[in-house]
Amino acid sequence: MKLNNGVLLMGLLSALLFFGACSPNNVTKDDSLKDFFDSSKVDGCFALYDNGTGQFTVYNLSRYKDSAYLPASTFKIVNSLIGIETGRIVNEKMVIKWDGVVRKHDNGDTIKEWNKDLTMAEAFKVSCVPYYQEVARWIGKDTMQQWLDSLKYGNRKIGGRVDSFWLDNSLKITPDEQLGLVKKLYFGQLGFQKRTQDIVKKVMLQEDNANYKLYYKTGLGYRENGNSIGWIVGWIEENHHPYFFVLNIEGTHNAELWTIRKNILTGILKKEGFFEGKK
Repeated sequence: MKLNNGVLLMGLLSALLFFGACSPNNVTKDDSLKDFFDSSKVDGCFALYDNGTGQFTVYNLSRYKDSAYLPASTFKIVNSLIGIETGRIVNEKMVIKWDGVVRKHDNGDTIKEWNKDLTMAEAFKVSCVPYYQEVARWIGKDTMQQWLDSLKYGNRKIGGRVDSFWLDNSLKITPDEQLGLVKKLYFGQLGFQKRTQDIVKKVMLQEDNANYKLYYKTGLGYRENGNSIGWIVGWIEENHHPYFFVLNIEGTHNAELWTIRKNILTGILKKEGFFEGKK
């Protein structure tokens, strides 16, 4: 793995906490990744953790470990876990019927994939907000709060409404915490039953072929200042070897982050030698 301007950082506290290492990880800053963000006219950060070697690569370290943002639809990972664990979601095949309300994008286009009955797996894939808002209402504020506290998820704040706190900037989380969460999920180390974690891992699978498996959840929301925030958090697995990643980007309110975030992730992973089954 070729890294420009690599600097070995010892004792990165947040990394040690989330990765549970007994000795300092090898943490390398890779400023060359800035080109991916600049070419798309966005700010952001990226981190990649090689579980086999303990190598941790990060672009924009201060944003990665010190800045917190609304999780937006990446919270569907936790909402799913809590929903399954509490029985509000029976399994990934559980259907919630469409309420008949036609939802639209900000530009006025109809969100066709939301306006129908959906299973949990389908709702996760198309990031259907109304499905998971209903699940959150079934879970209830007290139970939701107990799980946020148990998981130490971000700032743990629900605010006034249990069905929108991950969208309205009440709840915030750092990219470092996001990466730590999916790493623990992969290894079944969260405080949920194995079945619960296995179901969520299964619905996170987005690409599967002979060379790799790519698992992730996206998120898109808006900061208090109107800027758009985009996320992709998950892992890529080659030869049964997981690499965990988090991408956080920020642009103008009208920036097309739903396209930009995947392009940046794909570009960085290709640069790091993924997708060929040789890692």
